Amino acid sequence: MSEKRKELKVRALFRNEEELVQGCLLNDREAQYALYQTYSPRIYPTCLRYVKQEVDAEEVLSNVFVKVFDKLEQYTGKGSLEGWIRTIAVRESLNYIKARSRFSMDLDVEGNEAGLITDELMESLDAEALLSLIRELPDGYRTVFNLYAVEGYSHKEIGKSLGISESTSKTQLFKARHALKKALEEIEKRDAYEA
Repeated sequence: MSEKRKELKVRALFRNEEELVQGCLLNDREAQYALYQTYSPRIYPTCLRYVKQEVDAEEVLSNVFVKVFDKLEQYTGKGSLEGWIRTIAVRESLNYIKARSRFSMDLDVEGNEAGLITDELMESLDAEALLSLIRELPDGYRTVFNLYAVEGYSHKEIGKSLGISESTSKTQLFKARHALKKALEEIEKRDAYEA
């Protein structure tokens, strides 16, 4: 039986999220497979936003699902299962970065809001290209940018999660936006030159 057919068969066994969770809690291998097949493609991009290399993101994703299966009894059913898994993915990504000791914060502040990205620049780039630019940011910039701009954390929450001050979080966000603006302007210049 092909992988696609097997996946469809497994998913057909579980009519809803609650049945899927219950099956996983009973250590049903088909339920665990179905949960992984359903949510891993949705969670992987979150991991990839935080860690630069695909191989690292795959490792984080593996850690996420180990944690999901280990802590699934803590899922209360309030809110979406995907959101609960995504929260674990963000935490695991941060833990991965911290454990690799590559995470550093640049404390210098250059200028003020002049480094913000304009809507015109953002609209000129597709999502995949923007993701690629974000992945090229230094770890500190990328992490704070993702937590603030993508996940919606406050600077206070980011500071607490990363063990930094709120002002350092704000500085990292400013520098991330400045770096993205600069990269976007370079792309715009290159495109104008090639046209």
